[in-house]
Amino acid sequence: MRQTTGFILWLTGMSGAGKSTLSRALQTRMDGMRPVELLDGDEVRTWLSRGLGFSREDREENVRRIGNVALLLARHGVGVIVAAISPYRSSRDEVRRMAAAKGVPFLEVYIQASLDALIARDVKGLYKKALAGEIPHFTGVSDPYEAPEAPEATVRSDAESVEAGLERVLETLRARGLLASAAAA
Repeated sequence: MRQTTGFILWLTGMSGAGKSTLSRALQTRMDGMRPVELLDGDEVRTWLSRGLGFSREDREENVRRIGNVALLLARHGVGVIVAAISPYRSSRDEVRRMAAAKGVPFLEVYIQASLDALIARDVKGLYKKALAGEIPHFTGVSDPYEAPEAPEATVRSDAESVEAGLERVLETLRARGLLASAAAA
């Protein structure tokens, strides 16, 4: 059964938490079940948000741009997976309100990991540089990351497998009627 109701599935978390990994797994699993698109924060910054910096205003504008594209796709029946740090709760809430105003389901997924785990898996050494003061405005170190207060799902990427997180998010979508049940799929 192919689903046709669009939605926005917004994965948020700090750099290296596993948003891209989980979002690609979600896209792969949903492919063939329904129209689905992935908006990855790194790719979006290259094309849609080129020229924006890392000030609070620019980060909020980045989230608004991603949200507008996601909303456009979702209004046409696409399941949109967004994987973006999106550090400010107010920006994510703004996208949620925009989606609600258009009748588009918005689900927030918090990809959570401890700072120690993020540092350990950081192959580029960005966290160590940020902690040493070499990178200004680094989310979670010298700039804030505001965790969701009531996400529809939380994935502890430092304590569970990608598959376990994947199944939790898929079940969240199924429970809201946005993805066919595993038996029907």
